[in-house]
Amino acid sequence: MGVGTSGAKSAPRARDVRDTPAPPRAGQHDDRLDADHDVDHGADDGAGLGSEPGGELGIDPDDLPDGLVIADENGRVIRFNAAAARITAVPAATALGRHLESALPLEDLEGRRWWQLTDPYGGLAIRVGQPERNLLLPGGREVLVTARYVRTAPTGPVRRVVVSLRDTEARRRTERSHAELIATVAHELRSPLTSVKGFTATLLAKWERFTDDQKKLMLETVDADANRVTRLIAELLDISRIDSGRLEVRRQPVDIGAAVGRHIQAYVTSGQPADRFLLRIAQPLPPLWADPDKIDQVLSNLLENAVRHGEGTVTIDVTPSASPREREDGENAATSVTVSDEGTGIPEESMNRVFTRFWRGSKRGGTGLGLYIVKGIVEAHGGTITVGRAPGGGAEFRFTLPVGTPAYLL
Repeated sequence: MGVGTSGAKSAPRARDVRDTPAPPRAGQHDDRLDADHDVDHGADDGAGLGSEPGGELGIDPDDLPDGLVIADENGRVIRFNAAAARITAVPAATALGRHLESALPLEDLEGRRWWQLTDPYGGLAIRVGQPERNLLLPGGREVLVTARYVRTAPTGPVRRVVVSLRDTEARRRTERSHAELIATVAHELRSPLTSVKGFTATLLAKWERFTDDQKKLMLETVDADANRVTRLIAELLDISRIDSGRLEVRRQPVDIGAAVGRHIQAYVTSGQPADRFLLRIAQPLPPLWADPDKIDQVLSNLLENAVRHGEGTVTIDVTPSASPREREDGENAATSVTVSDEGTGIPEESMNRVFTRFWRGSKRGGTGLGLYIVKGIVEAHGGTITVGRAPGGGAEFRFTLPVGTPAYLL
């Protein structure tokens, strides 16, 4: 990215990569090997794919995920698998029998012909291949190419050239995602750091000229911007842990209803009208074991989105729910939290992108990383999260967490 079998009866041997007939018996010579360049010699030239003790496991080249191109001692293509045809957009029937340079006209990023530069058949006799590098196909399509030179002896003539091709699209998407992340972080850090630097420099240079109220206002601004930077760094760390599968969940008993109530109270204290929020809790709720800090992070993000981007009443429903994997006793094995508003909602065509990086909807603001992190946290708990349209027309987010005491405490 070979599976062995054992038993009284030997398993039928898979089709060999070269589709060659059975080898001659000891002491016999098979003239077909002299006449057919398409036939390779297994371990001798390295073109054979896979072996196991007690028998050979053949693999069809067309089953390989990467492109495979093999040229003989004369530079003629004798193998061109399905992946190579897909990557190069050249049919295998067209490539077979042609010279390697013609069937696979690769250029480096400076426009130089790669086969003329590397000269696999006429170069140094000690070379064993070419390391992986980015090369260009006709039309400018970029591919990852690596090659191996198979020799009859360590410094003998090249008998086979084995070329592996890989599409770069997945790598390019990853690189673009990383570049976008760096650009977003740089943009989000610039504003608060500029503010912090400006106010601290001003206070240090002209401390005596400001009143106490002015100093307090400046320091409060610095404190708020420092908190913003801290939150951004925490988001970056969360993304790193989610992407690498290292997000830790420290489970404790959590009163999800009380947690939602605390967030609502914080909004009311900061100036939001109390009647804008409607909290409905269905009782009894099953015991929930989760990471309280991370659940607070999920609730904070969903409620902030509803308050900032939605309109009307923000409704939060906390209900017992069926888990994707029902327990044998038939009881509810999960808790669901639904956050909805009465705004314009999320367009249908955007719903499949809500939990991706940098999605911000129609309104700008924020890093666009919050919902991506929310999804990672919920899934790290073994839960699910969905988005849809609320009865009032706004957005509706619903996440479901499995409940019950962790196995290590039983």
